[in-house]
Amino acid sequence: MNSRLPLLFFIASLSPALAVAEGCDVQTRSQSPSVPAVESHTCYEYEGMPVNSIDWSCSNESKEMLSSTKKKVEHCADRYQATCVATLTQESLANPHSTSKDKTAKSLNIPDNAKITTYYYGAEHIDQARIDCESGGGHWKAK
Repeated sequence: MNSRLPLLFFIASLSPALAVAEGCDVQTRSQSPSVPAVESHTCYEYEGMPVNSIDWSCSNESKEMLSSTKKKVEHCADRYQATCVATLTQESLANPHSTSKDKTAKSLNIPDNAKITTYYYGAEHIDQARIDCESGGGHWKAK
């Protein structure tokens, strides 16, 4: 039994480390006066995910009517107006605004306890941000 112990430590060392939290700070501007931005400054964090899993979603590529500047941060700042906490899904990995009402859905790549927390700093339409959070299965909390 003791001979298996080094093998278990070796296998455990090969698995990716889980991040406590990684953040992506997002500044959003509308590119058209007819398309208002619901939130102008947010930051989101993945919890319970491997280190650097936020990198792809935190890139500065945007092909929408809203222009966003994204910057990876160690963690989101604490001077927020409100938060939305939701289960992390395959869809929300690609689109941080997406949450899932289906709490029983399983993904092979996402740990069961993985969450996405969105912090709202400059939300011009905070009521709409709350509706979007809750209608997507998230839990809203005003500070």
